[in-house]
Amino acid sequence: MPSVSGTYIENRQRVQPTHTNNYESAHGGNVVKWMDEIGAMSAMRAAGETCVTAKINGLDFKRPVPQGDTCVIESYVYAVGRTSLRTRIRAYRESPRTGERQLTTESYFVFVAVDESGTPTAVPELAVTGDRCRELRDEALAAEPDEER
Repeated sequence: MPSVSGTYIENRQRVQPTHTNNYESAHGGNVVKWMDEIGAMSAMRAAGETCVTAKINGLDFKRPVPQGDTCVIESYVYAVGRTSLRTRIRAYRESPRTGERQLTTESYFVFVAVDESGTPTAVPELAVTGDRCRELRDEALAAEPDEER
């Protein structure tokens, strides 16, 4: 049985000129793409199956990620349904020289596990064992948009 902390993935993307908009910061579409890719990896780790994006809820851009900075994506599954996986995903701007971080974007994605023919398939229960699992799950549930509760 997968655990909440076992689905935690953090990835980095250096913001290059080809990733930016006219204001020399990461194009929002690129940030969402990176979030979707890392979120799907968390979901697949929990489901043990291919997962596809079903819903993006509450996508909030708080500040830009400037060219030259690193975009850090943090993702984990905190709840599951029969075939769905609720995933908290946050992006940060990080200085490559100092490691200083600021939250830039956060969202909740719902993924659905599918089999080889693309049909939704059941996912295993999600274990919440240990302090780290409980902390991640409780933080996600407390900040989750109302429509997901």
